[in-house]
Amino acid sequence: MIAPIKSDYLLLFRGTDWDKGLSPEEIQKVMHQLMGWFEGLHRQGRIKAGQPLSEEGRTVSNHKGRTVADGPFAESKEAVGGYLIVQAVDLDEAVAVAKGYPCLDCGASVEVRPVAGECPTFQRVKEQLAHAAA
Repeated sequence: MIAPIKSDYLLLFRGTDWDKGLSPEEIQKVMHQLMGWFEGLHRQGRIKAGQPLSEEGRTVSNHKGRTVADGPFAESKEAVGGYLIVQAVDLDEAVAVAKGYPCLDCGASVEVRPVAGECPTFQRVKEQLAHAAA
């Protein structure tokens, strides 16, 4: 039997204050579950990369010229606290992996996105240019 081809999916962990209001015992329980979840994904060979993210940073935009602002300024429940790149057969399987994230029960969320082989915007622009040249 041929193994299914797996693709890469980005899991963005949102919600940096999931521990607020929890007792030390509850925090310890969630941390234990979290480490077990990560270790399980690692044993399955699903994790390709991942890191926590610092709360400080800068936002670069073209608002009134190239500007750099302190930030990010997302609400705590929306702030990205880290990411994983995992392998899964399809988006549904990647979502199933994300559903196992223990901090979901504490108000966090996970955004699941396929990692594209080529930037969709670049692909669209190249097609537009090729069509205009024809």
